[in-house]
Amino acid sequence: MRANAQVHKHLRLLSNKETMRIRSTLRGVKGFVVAWERLVRFRYMISDKAKERCRILAFWERHGLDATREAFGVSRATLFRWQQALQKRQGKLEGLNAKSTAPRRRRQRTIPDAVRNLILSERLMDPRLGKDKLAQLIKDDGLGTYSASTVGRMLKDLQRQGVLPDPRPLSFHGKTGRHHEKHQSYKPKQRSTHHEGALAKADTVVRFIDGLKRYIVTGIDTETKFAFAYAYPSHSSAAAADFMRLFKAVAPVSITHVQTDNGSEFACHFEATLGAYGITHFHTYPRSPKQNAEIERFNRTLWEAFARYRKTTLAHDLSAFNRELMEWLLWYNTRRPHQTLGQVSPLGYIVSTLSEVESQRCWTSTSY
Repeated sequence: MRANAQVHKHLRLLSNKETMRIRSTLRGVKGFVVAWERLVRFRYMISDKAKERCRILAFWERHGLDATREAFGVSRATLFRWQQALQKRQGKLEGLNAKSTAPRRRRQRTIPDAVRNLILSERLMDPRLGKDKLAQLIKDDGLGTYSASTVGRMLKDLQRQGVLPDPRPLSFHGKTGRHHEKHQSYKPKQRSTHHEGALAKADTVVRFIDGLKRYIVTGIDTETKFAFAYAYPSHSSAAAADFMRLFKAVAPVSITHVQTDNGSEFACHFEATLGAYGITHFHTYPRSPKQNAEIERFNRTLWEAFARYRKTTLAHDLSAFNRELMEWLLWYNTRRPHQTLGQVSPLGYIVSTLSEVESQRCWTSTSY
C-alpha cells in the first residue's frame, strides 16, 4: 500500500509539471534558437583585455599603487575607473571589457558656399554632369582644387539633402491612367574612330509631342567637339540647308567634309548648299549608326540635359525654344568639359591649338 501511495504521488507531480509547462510562442521560428544561444554566449563573454585588467586590479590591491604603476604603467585614475566599472556590474568581469572608442560627435563634411552654388548652377544646365567634369569646372573658376572622388562625396551629400535637381522621366500607363517612373537602361558606349581633318557629322532628332512632330537638326565637329543645333517644324531639305548655313556661320573651325545618314532631309537643297560652300558630302551605310557615333552621343546629351525639360516650348513655341537652345549651346561649347578633350571645353581646346604668328617688326633703333 505504501508503494502504491508513492507511485500516485509521483504521478500527481508529473501531471502538475505538465500543466505548468511554459510553451514558447517563437518555437518553430527558423534560426531563433541559434540566435538566442549566440546572444547568451556573447553577452557574458569575457575578453582577454578584461582578464588582464582584473589581474592588474588584484596586483594593485596586494602590492599598492606605486608598484602597480611601475610594473604596468597604469595611472591612478585608470585604476579607479576600472574599479568603479567592476562595482557597477556587481563584480562581474564583463564590466572590464573594452568599450567602443568611436567619437560621440563625428566631423561633418562642409561644402563651401561658392562650390555648392557652382555645382547647383552647372547641374541645372546638365543634371547628369559627372564628378570629373565638375572638379575641372571648380578648378577653372579658381574655387580650389578638389579630386573627383571628393566632388562625388559632395554630390552624395547634396543628394541626401534633396537640393540637387533630379528630374525623373515619367511614363503614362494607358490601362491604369497613372504615371510611373520610367527606368532607362543604357548600353556601353561605342568607341568611335578618330577622323583626321575637318570632318563634321550631322543628324536629326525627331520627337512627337502633343500631337505635333518637331525636328532638331544637330551637327558636331569630330576633332574639336564643337556642336550646334536648331529646331524646325518640318523635315525638309530646305530646313537642313538652313541649318548648314547657320552651322557654317557660327563654327570657329573650317568645315570641309560633312557625313550624314541617308535621310531625305540631307538631299536636294542640302546638297546644293554643300556644293556652294565646296563641302564634300559623305553618306553612312544603311542601319549603321556606329559610323555617326559622335553625333549620336551629342543627340543624347542634348535631349537628356536640355530638350527633355522643354517639351512644351518645343511643341508650341519654336522661337523661344531656339533662343534657350542658343544659351545652352554657349554653355556647352565654352564651359562644359569633355572627357575626350582632356576635360577641356571645345572652345578652350580650339584656343589651345592656335599658334602665335611671328611678329615681322624689327627692334626699335635707338642709335643716332
